[in-house]
Amino acid sequence: MGKGVKVAVVGGVFAVMIGGAGYGAYNIVSALDGGGGGSAGAAETRRSGPPDKEEVRETADAFLGAWEKGQAAEAASYTNNAADAGVLLTAYGEEARIARVDITPGVPRGATVPFTVKATVSLDGVSEPLRYTSALTVVRGQTTGRALVDWEPSVVHPDLRDGDTLVTGESAQPPIEAVDRDGTVLTREKYPSLGPVLDTLREKYGDKAGGSPAVELSIRHATDEADTPLLTLAEGEPGKLRTTLSAEVQAAAEKAVQAYPESSVVALKPSTGEVLAVANNRDDGFNAAFQGQVAPGSTMKIITAAMLIDNGVTSMNGPAPCTDTATWQSQTFKNLTGMEPNEGATLANSFLRSCNTAFIKLIDEKPVDDASLTREAQERFGLGRDDWKTGIASFDGSVPASGGPDRAANAIGQGQVQMNPLNMASVTATAVTGAFRQPYLVSPELDGRQLAQAKGLPSETSAQLKEMMRLTATQGTAQQAMSGLGGDIGAKTGSAEVDGNATSDSWFTGFRNDVAAAAMTQQGGHGGDAAGPIVAAVLRAGG
Repeated sequence: MGKGVKVAVVGGVFAVMIGGAGYGAYNIVSALDGGGGGSAGAAETRRSGPPDKEEVRETADAFLGAWEKGQAAEAASYTNNAADAGVLLTAYGEEARIARVDITPGVPRGATVPFTVKATVSLDGVSEPLRYTSALTVVRGQTTGRALVDWEPSVVHPDLRDGDTLVTGESAQPPIEAVDRDGTVLTREKYPSLGPVLDTLREKYGDKAGGSPAVELSIRHATDEADTPLLTLAEGEPGKLRTTLSAEVQAAAEKAVQAYPESSVVALKPSTGEVLAVANNRDDGFNAAFQGQVAPGSTMKIITAAMLIDNGVTSMNGPAPCTDTATWQSQTFKNLTGMEPNEGATLANSFLRSCNTAFIKLIDEKPVDDASLTREAQERFGLGRDDWKTGIASFDGSVPASGGPDRAANAIGQGQVQMNPLNMASVTATAVTGAFRQPYLVSPELDGRQLAQAKGLPSETSAQLKEMMRLTATQGTAQQAMSGLGGDIGAKTGSAEVDGNATSDSWFTGFRNDVAAAAMTQQGGHGGDAAGPIVAAVLRAGG
């Protein structure tokens, strides 16, 4: 539901219903870490160490029993954060209109107790059953030594995060039936990682798609993220919203990211900028494909190569010596382990092998300065100006002008450069067509928004970039990932080192005919190890 949802608030709380577990049979002293009440009882000797089985059972029973009976403050007092727990548990009975609660515990696993919730959600004479499972963990209170429920919103419902709450009411936005470019219906059941995207599309375009509101139990997030429906009490009339997505390419993207944890991918049409697929496989549910802000590694060399060509420093067949090391303002940079130096290398050869030192040495040539890479990214590739309007929330990259060692690091996709797969798919599209076409997921004709503009690349620069990417896909670091793909293909690999991580992030971007795609896998290793197979699978489906 949108932020303007109308909620019926009732002065009372839960209806009293004692479940088969017989909760409420245990007395817990009031001096709890959470600062709540609890039932009166004799003082006990302060204890230490992990709670024992009896403490876990008694604490879980007391908390669940009070929650089941609608005693929000009482239940909160058995947690180690009574203030936050009390707010959410009160909303559970009031704003969320959840009553007739019956909680059945499962078999404890150490200090963790799983449980099943059965309840009823009611509004304006309409009721629907609610059933789900969750779990709680009992810990030792740091100041009192009492056994307490370790408070997390997910205890109340597994989909809740910090700051979230539950509400039941008429949705601010009507439901939508999102369809792909050919009219195929897109659902979160068939395309799971589209869930947050579909929620955002509904919030932003529900009133423009011609539907009528539903009545729902939803999670209202603390952020600007669209509300997440959990249960529908009364169906609204969905409006139809056409997107640029391709059901076939989306299905391939969904399957591809599932093979690699913490992965994201975007595919688009270079000739139009239309997004064909966006998929994420992340524990946090974040749309990193559109909103991520991380170093892109050597995929950045597409932009750096364009900057060097446009500034007359070198050309595809011009010199770009690949030395063992390169020193820039007292910082030494190296290549990937095992790369053989080549003092006579051309830019194309250093590009297809992804030689760091070649690019770092060339950024010291006139007329290149601290802002040259920034100008190239902004003016030619449309990046870093905070003006993309894709139809949903997105980040359009950042390539800040940097001096010192960061000037060199930026050139190889480290330092202060930040990108996401959407940005790098767009970079590839610009490189191979010469024109910047801002990516978009929903037609600007629907809401009259103005897409971002940039002047693109000179034809000779684009031609050289495209040929170097072709060589990389057929002879260079992307050869293995791209093998077996027919048509006009090209690619660039990347590995981005992240402080504190033993393994680098895997990046890969490529094209096949009129499809460009880019992927990132956090701690996935070299570009061809994880991100490469993801991109290849998507290009195979769409190209």
